Amino acid sequence: MTISDLWIERDERDLCAGLSVQLVAGEAIRILGVNGAGKSSLLKVIAGVMSPLKGEIHYLGHDVTHDRRPLQQDMLYLGHSLGIKNLLTVSEHIRHYCPSVLPETLQTVLTQLGLIDYADTQVKALSAGQKQRVALSRLWVENKVLWLLDEPFATLDVNAVALLELRIKQHVSAGGLVLFTTHQEVLSLNAREVSWLV
Repeated sequence: MTISDLWIERDERDLCAGLSVQLVAGEAIRILGVNGAGKSSLLKVIAGVMSPLKGEIHYLGHDVTHDRRPLQQDMLYLGHSLGIKNLLTVSEHIRHYCPSVLPETLQTVLTQLGLIDYADTQVKALSAGQKQRVALSRLWVENKVLWLLDEPFATLDVNAVALLELRIKQHVSAGGLVLFTTHQEVLSLNAREVSWLV
């Protein structure tokens, strides 16, 4: 994916101007910047949730700046809201996003994420860290090349952080591309850092 001369504005304030970067499959990229600098806005622009004032985004030879459909079919975006469905049980939530998930796969993922005992619990009854793990379960059950992750490590305990780091490494090793923001140290990921915010 190639981003060329991207200009993002929010509330009449420039968040970036002239961002150009080549994003290569098989790598993890950490977006750097202070709070409020626009890291989340960049992910939203790439995902198609926001539109840039200027610039182009190309994916697999297609200009997807104004039509993200070729990109979105290969993309998994987890923003701050996480896409949580509070009234669904944990199992129902996962099936909502991935209806074709096999029962044995669902059981394996729930076990890995420490959620097996909460499979039939409504998401609204979970702790913040458990809700985060429910949202992140999509990284195990959906087959998407590009991951856009906004603060994926937030509220996770040490074991869950290690598990997520391992999952990102596996995805990158298989040729995936991960763009993420975080305020936590994740040195084990060996991510390329992009700092571009004004």
